Amino acid sequence: MQFTTPVPVIKSNFPISYDSKIFSLGSCFAVNMAEKFDHFQFRNEVNPLGILFHPQALERFMQSASEKKSFTETDIFYHNERWHCFDAHSDVSHSDKETLLTNLNNAIVLTHDYLKTASHFIITLGTAWVYRKSDSGNLVANCHKVPQREFSKEVLGVDDISRSICHIVELISQHNPNAQTIFTVSPVRHIKDGFAENQRSKSHLLAGLHSALENTGNCHYFPSYEIVMDELRDYRFYAPDMIHPNQVAIDYIWEKFVSCWISENVSADMNEVDAIRKALAHKPFNPDSEQHRKFVSAVENRIRKLRERLPFLGFS
Repeated sequence: MQFTTPVPVIKSNFPISYDSKIFSLGSCFAVNMAEKFDHFQFRNEVNPLGILFHPQALERFMQSASEKKSFTETDIFYHNERWHCFDAHSDVSHSDKETLLTNLNNAIVLTHDYLKTASHFIITLGTAWVYRKSDSGNLVANCHKVPQREFSKEVLGVDDISRSICHIVELISQHNPNAQTIFTVSPVRHIKDGFAENQRSKSHLLAGLHSALENTGNCHYFPSYEIVMDELRDYRFYAPDMIHPNQVAIDYIWEKFVSCWISENVSADMNEVDAIRKALAHKPFNPDSEQHRKFVSAVENRIRKLRERLPFLGFS
């Protein structure tokens, strides 16, 4: 796919390969990119506490993981017949209190391990708009459909965002000084905040992020937001909700990311993984035929050969 005004991307000197260990964190666009990593069988973990939208929620989570915080009953609450945590997404919520606490603490342990072992962190900022619980004064990561009257809404300032980013980088560096961190701003439009408010939010994120990156090492910027806003520039690249980029846009951003951040040495293996996954998804007309048995045998042989070099690959 070719466009007339491509957003420039620079080939990284620290590319991702099948030896890499990737930790993705942030908005729902982080999930889109993680699904691509999963498709090509890279070692990738994404959002152990679910989607986190704003920089201070990300900072709080990374601080908790750095300290190996233990969640207790004081950190959760019961609402609409489920147990929730204001530091986690609703996807993590559960009808059983003990299960929620176990899942929260498992997420902390997992993230603490990745803090020490990941080669690349990919962090996606979604919005600068935040909600503050009126009784505690604490910012929340998710409101969990608690009545809006219990919160006040505000926008994070550029300096607040920059400080959060710097602290996240500092936490990563303390545990893992050689890790590379890739920041990006999500192209998902938070229209529920308002059109002007969405632009204000994104501008604060961009200004705060770039201010932080000017003074940090091992950190990089990937222009997901700019690719959609300035290169694709058309509602046909959005899903029917006109908020989320559609699959064409996601695929295009992934192509850009690959050209910038994925080692050229793994292209053949990525193509083979892709071909095997498509073969496994094939639905035969006659599963009992000799032709299909030969097809299955050939695919299994390709998987065996690939696993000789990449034993961690999993196909189903």
